[in-house]
Amino acid sequence: MSYKRKYHRAFGVYGIYVEDNQLLVIHKNGGPYKNRFDLPGGSLEEGESLSEAMVREFKEETGIEIEIVEQIGISDFLLPWKWKGHTDVHHIAVFYKVMKVGGEISVPEEFEGQDSLGAEWVNRQDISEDNASPLVLKAMEWLETNDLGLKVNKYNDWIVKE
Repeated sequence: MSYKRKYHRAFGVYGIYVEDNQLLVIHKNGGPYKNRFDLPGGSLEEGESLSEAMVREFKEETGIEIEIVEQIGISDFLLPWKWKGHTDVHHIAVFYKVMKVGGEISVPEEFEGQDSLGAEWVNRQDISEDNASPLVLKAMEWLETNDLGLKVNKYNDWIVKE
């Protein structure tokens, strides 16, 4: 007997910031990517534009003030995640290439909904499906190919690391 899947649709904006061939990532403290590397970013607040959310989320999660260089494109991800009656998440992500205009990496301020434990630089060889979110894997793919692709990224055997 199969069960009916119930998807939580999540939408967010995420920044790809590279320096010296290293990608800036955060240590995720919540959601389906908990205890993995993730890209700085997140969901929009009421009345907030995509670019405003990108700048705010990046600063909140890393301490770095950014400027958007370009909107790279959109990708979506399907993975199992049991949360509030849902069986899976359909994560839709808008990717931006960003650059630093101020600030330094700092430990994020604690507030309700803060899901970054801080930022660090990683190399391609530091990243795997075991320690990174699909967003980081997609960012690395984009850095290598300059293409996000059009197909949905499915992770049927995704494990949430509690």
